[in-house]
Amino acid sequence: MPDINTAPDPRRWKALIFIALAQLMVVLDATIVNIALPSAQKALHISDGNRQWVITAYALAFGGLLLFGGRISDLWGRKNAFVTGLLGFAAASAIGGAAVNGPMLMGARALQGVFGALLAPSALSLLAVMFTEAKERAKAFGVFGAIAGAGGGVGLILGGLFTEYLNWRWTFFVNIPFAIVAATGAIATIKERAGSRNSARLDVPGVVLATLGLVSLVYGFTRAESNGWTAGGTIGLFAAAAVLLSAFVAFEARVKAPLLPLRVVANRNRAGVYASLGLASIAMFGLFLFLVYYLQVVRAYSPVKTGLAFLPMIAMMITGSTQIGARLMTRVAPRWLMAPGFLLAAVGMLLLTRIDLDTSYTTGILPGLMIMGVGMGTAFMPAMSMATHGVQARDAGVASAMVNTSQQVGGAIGTALLNTIAASATTAYAKSHLAHATSPKLLGFQSMVHGYKVAIWWAGGILTLSALLALVLINVGHDNGSSVAASGEDADAEDFVPVMAH
Repeated sequence: MPDINTAPDPRRWKALIFIALAQLMVVLDATIVNIALPSAQKALHISDGNRQWVITAYALAFGGLLLFGGRISDLWGRKNAFVTGLLGFAAASAIGGAAVNGPMLMGARALQGVFGALLAPSALSLLAVMFTEAKERAKAFGVFGAIAGAGGGVGLILGGLFTEYLNWRWTFFVNIPFAIVAATGAIATIKERAGSRNSARLDVPGVVLATLGLVSLVYGFTRAESNGWTAGGTIGLFAAAAVLLSAFVAFEARVKAPLLPLRVVANRNRAGVYASLGLASIAMFGLFLFLVYYLQVVRAYSPVKTGLAFLPMIAMMITGSTQIGARLMTRVAPRWLMAPGFLLAAVGMLLLTRIDLDTSYTTGILPGLMIMGVGMGTAFMPAMSMATHGVQARDAGVASAMVNTSQQVGGAIGTALLNTIAASATTAYAKSHLAHATSPKLLGFQSMVHGYKVAIWWAGGILTLSALLALVLINVGHDNGSSVAASGEDADAEDFVPVMAH
């Protein structure tokens, strides 16, 4: 066995603090701007038609460039990629906070996405190669999984606090101290292992095909939300995505040094993780969106109160990840944590289909949020660990990038898909109840809530499918077990990131 499995880095636990801090910054940035968007739109005179670009510019750059970022971290060194990503993200955040018009803000968001695509996969792959002992790995990924799962909720809380008590610009400026502390700590504590870089040349055609394909896919779902699923532009984008991504797969199968070695996704366990996490992200991103609107528009919660409403869910996510997932990971096979976790989250989500115009937060919303939090926390932790299961160390960055890609693309799809479902259900309800309506305003709220409930039912179904995929596809044994994956594509790798303790 090569040196990756010998003496562990004595500073790995300190390094985990800074890696987790960087992950928190990237994840919360996906939601922190959502609550601040109405204020930013008003201050910079952004039209209703263009405001979505503040969100979409980030998602397109991040989702489209993740595989490229993961491969860069393998070629250039994970520590170099991590620190560069942090400093670039801080600079982009400074530009966003100082924006004087809409295009400047949107450009800064795209730039955040570019550096986030470099930062996110290098963070996860650093963990994969620094923590190789089973119990330590479980603890490290417990922390990382909790942050990855809870970061979105933290973003909602901070977004509310900054928008209400300071200024929308602070939703950008807050990233600067995060990034500086994480970069300084990473430089001091992370030591790149000799020989861990991939010396192969960068696959430029693969980069172009993958990036254009993923951008077309994400943008297609964004256009579907605004222009409709049958619009010519929407269909054209989906067709382009299918052609580009098919060409990418065909090219990667033949090229000598591929951007995405197909062995990374051919392994059934990793494929199961990517698929189930992608579906779970579709459900979770959509739910965040509906609950924020329900609490702020229907129940007239302030931005701060809306953010705080998610706090119990975050607490339960952290509990599920560190107290349930991490403790059981060395005793229970990953699928018996992931499948029940996603199923429990689906139950919590289905409890939220009971919302109405005057639903009590304590009895009608809180139980569902807490059950969802425990379920997602329990499922996230083994999923993050399994993402690099059995992969060659020189492919750890791109394997990590696939997790982030499935989450980002899933989130973009979830927002567009579930929003379209909710809008259709809202319109249908309003038309069918118009004749008996006593108040147009009341009918508007009733229709809106009906639309949210229909979309949440769909989200619950998608989470159930996620649990089923995890159960069927993931067949690896637990961290201390003697069983190994049935599909051992990487078993003969010279240099791999282990999940099993032998």
